[in-house]
Amino acid sequence: MKNYTITVNGNVYDVVVEEGATSGAPVAAKAPAAPKAAPKAAPAAAPKASAGAGSVKVEAGAAGKVFKLEKKVGDAVKKGDAVVIIEAMKMEIPVVAPQDGTVASIDVAVGDAIEAGACLATLN
Repeated sequence: MKNYTITVNGNVYDVVVEEGATSGAPVAAKAPAAPKAAPKAAPAAAPKASAGAGSVKVEAGAAGKVFKLEKKVGDAVKKGDAVVIIEAMKMEIPVVAPQDGTVASIDVAVGDAIEAGACLATLN
């Protein structure tokens, strides 16, 4: 038997795998152990939001790493303009402005690890 720890969508599973019998008979699979809490990531740096942070959030659609900041505080953006580029699974994914506005805050830095749904920036 071999023990493996597998993480799927943030859930950690301990899995026991039995090596197949030489007779060719199938080996019954055991139910996976109940998921245990995923290890906590290191605390993120304090957001770089200014006191006048905007009311419109620009949120990550996927977990990944901040690859590039396309806009800076004070830049005007149109709906669909890339504000931040994240890297996930070796792909560069633009995170776009949900509406026209002005960038009020950039809440991440290049290299930050982010979760899906994380607020990356705000707009006014």
